[in-house]
Amino acid sequence: MNYLAHLYLAKGSPESLLGSILGDFVKGAIGDRYPPEIKRGIELHRTIDAYTDSHPATRASRNLYSSSRRRFAGIIVDLCYDHFLYRHWPSYTDVPLEPFISRVYQILMTHRTALPKRMAAMVPVMIGEDWLGSYQDLRGVEKALRRLSVRVTNGTRLSGAIEEIKQHYGRLETNFLIFFPDLIDFVQDRTGP
Repeated sequence: MNYLAHLYLAKGSPESLLGSILGDFVKGAIGDRYPPEIKRGIELHRTIDAYTDSHPATRASRNLYSSSRRRFAGIIVDLCYDHFLYRHWPSYTDVPLEPFISRVYQILMTHRTALPKRMAAMVPVMIGEDWLGSYQDLRGVEKALRRLSVRVTNGTRLSGAIEEIKQHYGRLETNFLIFFPDLIDFVQDRTGP
C-alpha cells in the first residue's frame, strides 16, 4: 500500500500516523530510535506491506502488467490502490477525506525536524503538490509514477504505465474492493478496533 492507505490504517494519534509513513524511510532494526507508538506504527507498516504482497487479489493485480513492467508492478498497484481508496473513502470511514489529509500534513510539518533527512526534505514538496489529494484522479497517479521513475533504477520502465492502468482499470478496482476489507480486518485483528 502507499501513503494514503497506510495513514488510513494507522491509529489516529500523531505518533501512529508518523510511524505509518516512516515505514518507507526506516530500514533495518528499529531499536530505541523512536517512541513506542511511532515504533508500533513502523512495525504495522511493515506488516501491512507483507500482507498486501501476499494477498491473492494484489497478486492478481500485479500480474495484469506487462513483463517489461513486472519488476515495478507492486509499486504501480500500490499507487492504484491509493487512488481507489480515495475514490471509495466514504465506504470505509465517516471521517471526511480533505480534513484528514490536512491533519496529516499539519502533523508532518509539526514533527518535520524529528524525521529522517530524506523524509523531512520531502514533506514540503508532498504538501505543496498535495500528493495525498492528487490520488483523486489518474493524473495524480501518473505524476506519482513520474516522480518515482527518477528515483529508482530502471525507472524509465514506469513510463507509459498509466496506459496499462487505464487498460486494466476495472479489474484493478475490483481487486482493490476484494482486498481492502480483508486488509482492514487483518489490521484490526492485530491492533484492535
